[in-house]
Amino acid sequence: MSETARHQAVPQVRPPVVMFLGDSFTVGSGPVAEWDTYAAGTARSLGWQLITAGGAGTGYIARGRIGRTFEQSFARQLAWRPAPDLVVVSGGHNDRRARPAGVREAVLRLVGNVRERWPLARIVLVGPIWIDTAPKEAYRTRDAIASAAWLAGVPFLDPLTQRWIRDDRTRVLLSDGIHPTLYGHLRLARWLVGTLRARGLAGDAAAPPALVGPEPS
Repeated sequence: MSETARHQAVPQVRPPVVMFLGDSFTVGSGPVAEWDTYAAGTARSLGWQLITAGGAGTGYIARGRIGRTFEQSFARQLAWRPAPDLVVVSGGHNDRRARPAGVREAVLRLVGNVRERWPLARIVLVGPIWIDTAPKEAYRTRDAIASAAWLAGVPFLDPLTQRWIRDDRTRVLLSDGIHPTLYGHLRLARWLVGTLRARGLAGDAAAPPALVGPEPS
C-alpha cells in the first residue's frame, strides 16, 4: 500500500468544537492574553478546538465596556457559526449588583437561545469566579445561576466552592486584586478539567454519565 493510500485509510477524527462565552476571566485581562486564560488551558488539556466570545465587565445582565450582555455577545459572535459540540457560559462576577431574579431569567433566556440555535449542542454553566474572598452578593448571583441551571436541566459548576488563595496570594492574583495571574489561570484550568471529567462532560469515553443541575451541598 502506498503512503498516500495509508493516510487515506486512516479515519480523521475531528476534535470537539467548544465555545466559551464569558467575561474578562474568560477572554483575558491585564498581562494574561486570551490564549493563556483558563478557557484556553482547558481546551489544550482536553484537545478541544476553542472559540471564545464575550468581553471585560460583561455578564448575564452587565454590559461591560463592549456594551453587550452574554445574550447579545452570543447573538453577535457565536450564533451565526456552525454548531459546536459544547457551549460553556462562564460568568456572573459582574452581575453581583443585579437582582437575582433578573439574573435567573437572563440565564434561562440565553440557554433557550443556545438550544434553539443548536439543539444537539451540550451546555455547561460555570458560576462566578472570585480568586479572593467573595462578597455576599456573589453568592446570591451564584445561587440564581445554579437555580436557572437546575430549571433548564444543564450542569452547573461552582468556582466559589474552591479556595484559590492559600499562602500564595501574589502568585495567583494580579495587583488589581480581582483577576488571576497566569498561574491563577493554570489553577482554574486544572480545576475545570478535573470537574468536567468527574461529571462526564469532557468527552472522555471512560467518564461517568453527566449529572445535571446544581452540585449537591
